[in-house]
Amino acid sequence: MPKQESVDSILQSTKINWPEAYDHISPSILKLLRAHHHIRTDLEELLGHYQIQGADFGILATLRRSGEPYCLSPTTLYHSLLFSSGGLTKVLNRMKQAELIERLDNPDDKRSKLVKLSPMGKELVDAIIVELHKNEQKKLAILSEDEIKQLDTLLSKLLLSWN
Repeated sequence: MPKQESVDSILQSTKINWPEAYDHISPSILKLLRAHHHIRTDLEELLGHYQIQGADFGILATLRRSGEPYCLSPTTLYHSLLFSSGGLTKVLNRMKQAELIERLDNPDDKRSKLVKLSPMGKELVDAIIVELHKNEQKKLAILSEDEIKQLDTLLSKLLLSWN
């Protein structure tokens, strides 16, 4: 896979070849996009070792953080995901077949089935999250504690503009 062009290189080539776009470009957004790409790539690589997909992990993590009994309706689950999971039913069917979740009758709605984290799913997500956080901490180690707090504050402020 070829090496990605640096943000500085993108800015420079835009300045030279597309000056009308350069005047309005946001280097911060380009850097966020590049950071997002690296975070997603690292996550996908880690999940590949466990032979699951990003949508599977999103569902496992959402169920795990919901607290015991780790059980949600599909609608609540969908709205609680950190990232969208298109084709939720297909993903849930795959995860049920892999015994990572269970489907239970919903006493409040006979038309739907609740989604519950299975013991195997809990064990898997617990193992993944430890490794994921360890990898994230390695990346953040180049920042001081104050820089991490400042980054968190700035990102929270930026995210408010979307929420």
